[in-house]
Amino acid sequence: MSADNTPKGEQGPEPDPAGGAAGQGPQAPLPGAPQPEATPAGAPRPEAGETGRQRLAAGLWPPRFSRAQLIVALLLFVLGLGLAIQVRSNSDSSAPLRGARQEDLVRILDELDGRTKRLEDEKQKLDDQRRELQSSSNQAEEARRQTLERERQLGILAGTVAAQGPGITLKITDAKGQVRSDQLLDTLQELRAAGAEAIQINGVRVVAGSYFSDEGGGIAIDGKKITQPYEFRVIGKPQDLEPALNIPGGVVQTMEKEQATVAVTRSAKIIVDALRAAKQPDYARSSSP
Repeated sequence: MSADNTPKGEQGPEPDPAGGAAGQGPQAPLPGAPQPEATPAGAPRPEAGETGRQRLAAGLWPPRFSRAQLIVALLLFVLGLGLAIQVRSNSDSSAPLRGARQEDLVRILDELDGRTKRLEDEKQKLDDQRRELQSSSNQAEEARRQTLERERQLGILAGTVAAQGPGITLKITDAKGQVRSDQLLDTLQELRAAGAEAIQINGVRVVAGSYFSDEGGGIAIDGKKITQPYEFRVIGKPQDLEPALNIPGGVVQTMEKEQATVAVTRSAKIIVDALRAAKQPDYARSSSP
């Protein structure tokens, strides 16, 4: 029999709760045992009993933005504001045509096409004249011919030469005297924009320097009083002149609002025979030798 040399009352080392003996440090976890979740550095440790939804809300609020993110947000706001202003301005500019009928929009489009075609024709004529001057064997004679033709055209525009050609007759009957001089001026401008080449109103030739005024309950052109009905004789392309007067908000609708009667008649031959005396300049002289 061996004698127990351990003193009575002294016991061996207590076992460690983690599974190791006292003084030997923590033991490695057993295979398959659940691993404790690691907490990211700098992140607040979750409170005991806190749910995942509460932790998500705590991570999202209050929001934390960097300086670069704030600058990008400001730029996006300015860009969006600019686009909104642009869209609104475009919608405002198209407001007068928004309620127009389809046939009115087609008429307006045809008028714009007609104006473009007239400008292209004028450009083509000028190009042809230049080529003729450059290629003609007798350039002096060709230049003289074109000068005479240009003089005739300018005489028609200045009102010193009579003219005839296709066009329209516009008659405005103002029984109640509501039509004013500015409305006749608007009518004249609309006809000119549609390609009118020569205009005569109640025996008065209208030129570039003509003016309208209200005088004594009536209307005067260049100081000459005219009475209603106001009759416009206009030389130009009838297919362009008549639609220009009938566009929405145009001459016909404006006159009808003043309770005036408007009649437009196309004609293959309009005669404009009211003439103006050629005005001689007092001081201007030609600079050509």
